[in-house]
Amino acid sequence: MSTAMSGVTRLKLSAMMFLQFMMLPVWFIPMFGYVEKLQGGAAWAGWCALLMGLGTLTSPLLGMFADRFMNSERVLAICNFAGAALLGYAYTVKDAETLFFVLLATMLFYMPTWSLTATIAMSNSTTEAFPQIRVFGSLGWVASAVFSIVGTKVFGIENFDGTSYIFLGGAIASALGGVLAFFLPPTAPKAKGTPMSIVDALGLRALSLFKNAEFATFAVLLLLAMIPFNWYMAYNGAYLADKKFTYIVLTTNLGQVFELAFMLLIPVLLRKAGYKWAMVIGLGALVVRYAAFYLGASQNLIAGDFAGILVHGLIFGLLIVGSQMYVDAKAPAELRGQAQGLIGIITFGVGAILSNKIFNQILVDNATKNADGSIVRNWSKPYLIALIMSVVIMILMATVFNPKSDKKN
Repeated sequence: MSTAMSGVTRLKLSAMMFLQFMMLPVWFIPMFGYVEKLQGGAAWAGWCALLMGLGTLTSPLLGMFADRFMNSERVLAICNFAGAALLGYAYTVKDAETLFFVLLATMLFYMPTWSLTATIAMSNSTTEAFPQIRVFGSLGWVASAVFSIVGTKVFGIENFDGTSYIFLGGAIASALGGVLAFFLPPTAPKAKGTPMSIVDALGLRALSLFKNAEFATFAVLLLLAMIPFNWYMAYNGAYLADKKFTYIVLTTNLGQVFELAFMLLIPVLLRKAGYKWAMVIGLGALVVRYAAFYLGASQNLIAGDFAGILVHGLIFGLLIVGSQMYVDAKAPAELRGQAQGLIGIITFGVGAILSNKIFNQILVDNATKNADGSIVRNWSKPYLIALIMSVVIMILMATVFNPKSDKKN
């Protein structure tokens, strides 16, 4: 990691994060409602919930490519231009089945960019500066609402979020991200020219990190933490809809607004507490979230619903961004791209798929059917289960995970 960084480099890296995290929510958040309106949409909407998890499958492979063959910023450019082309095509698709496979291809190029941007930023910034750069990703997520506003107010597109124009918005942001990638600091492949095996060709060399007991413990605990963590990512919109919230996207984005402030606390927390206790604090915030949601669901406490949303930034910053920083510190330089891809699979791949499978079953088991055939979901018990899981994982992190060097210098 660099020990110094110019103002121009900081600006470029911040713009990279802004665009990279703007291009997804433009279409991903309103996509589910749009898909359900298409031919065969009801059957494919559930598959669309797996897009983020499935999209991480290519992260180690593209990470290997960036480690061995091509500058990371050029791999990022390819991914973004491919995403722009696919989203442009998605705008023209009118049936749900075809749209799912187009969006799956999009996510196979998009999800690895979270690891690539982390690698690029941490290779060209200081330790303290990375969260300050990453916070622009949160700002980009919030700012993605501008596409809906401009589409509606300037171009007169009625109900923008319910139309295929959402994919054009994503395509525009992706194309801009692709152009910007050519101006990013060169991030050369650290393992270029070294001998390569079939394991390397498949991007699986990072699995060797599991030989280290400390890293293996961290990875297992992170995977467990992603089960309750991703329940919020996938189902909070449905919970708010069941509670008759009107502005669901706006309400959820309050978590990203507070994330802007929480992200700036990460360097301080890591310096004072180290990786272990910073992540314990993040899991403590997860406990607060589900205690608040449990009160919101069981006692109809609206303040609990908002409290559960507002702590999102602290949870995301310490668990997700903190894990990226931990991996950057622990992985050999020649494996950092693949290692970040591996963490991407754990958090938003296997973690998200496992989370959705478990929570969906819990929701089904706690739903009742009215006389008219409509389904009523009881959220109290699912959130109580999430609360208990979060407490157990927090205790495990505090007692089992003992990194040898626990301070980020």
